[in-house]
Amino acid sequence: MEKNAKIFVAGVYGMVGSAIKRILIEKGYSNIVGHSSGELNLTRQTDVENFFKSERPDYVFISAAKVGGIYANSTYPAEFIYNNLQIQNNIIHSSYVFRVKKLLFLGSSCIYPKFAQQPIKEDYLLDGKLEPTNEAYAIAKIAGVKMCEFYNKQFHTNFISAMPTNLYGEGDNYNAMNAHVIPALIRRIHEAKITGAKEVVIWGTGKPLREFLYVDDLADACIFLMNEYLSNETINVGSGQEVSILDLAKTIQKVVNYSGNLIFDSSKPDGTPRKLLDTYRLQSLGWKPNTKLEEGLKIAYDDFIKGNIRY
Repeated sequence: MEKNAKIFVAGVYGMVGSAIKRILIEKGYSNIVGHSSGELNLTRQTDVENFFKSERPDYVFISAAKVGGIYANSTYPAEFIYNNLQIQNNIIHSSYVFRVKKLLFLGSSCIYPKFAQQPIKEDYLLDGKLEPTNEAYAIAKIAGVKMCEFYNKQFHTNFISAMPTNLYGEGDNYNAMNAHVIPALIRRIHEAKITGAKEVVIWGTGKPLREFLYVDDLADACIFLMNEYLSNETINVGSGQEVSILDLAKTIQKVVNYSGNLIFDSSKPDGTPRKLLDTYRLQSLGWKPNTKLEEGLKIAYDDFIKGNIRY
């Protein structure tokens, strides 16, 4: 990407979009456009077309999406599939119509089959059944991946798709009903510390293994891919490191400085035993993450304390 190119970051006020903008600025890109959902409704085709006609961006990052945890995905599946399909359809099609030089579509590791072989390779897409609790979201994201592929095939566009692992960091969502595991644990352990609670009860045995990536590392990877990746194949973005939920909780306990006990309720479900992305394709291009888990958790907790969070 040329330093003076006009870059549209869809979802610029979300955790991922704001990180992409932050890292773009650090790397010397200054012509960045993006609007809040109140200023630009990405689910409305006419609004998106008018934006592209007026702004004429050279490059596009699609980080805008309706996201949430298990409760939200299970309770509002129609909203998840409708909103995400609308957002990505409108942006991808307008990027084709208005001759965007390159587009990066961000999906999610949940697009892969629930019982995919580990670590999960990009080739495993559509090889099995999805996790039922977030099927609507996953199907929408799969449609976005395939839309990019087919536009490239038919219209010779330059649209790429990246699948990030579990993310955390500045600007995360700490809503008690739909936060993901790291922000949920940060909030609960912090509240236990403040109230003087002697223990925090966590669902499951603590044995499942998960992979996490600090959001600024994802943003750095996205910019790297915009500059270096030309293939029509989906590419995974992850840390390549696994941690058990038990060790994750203990690390957050250390970061928060909570002296109480962590109690794991084995009568509650564990979920998938392991979820790790195969990132060989990305690593072979020369990219790797910079932020260790404890370091990233310290930054995230500091952000939480400062109140730069969403509920």
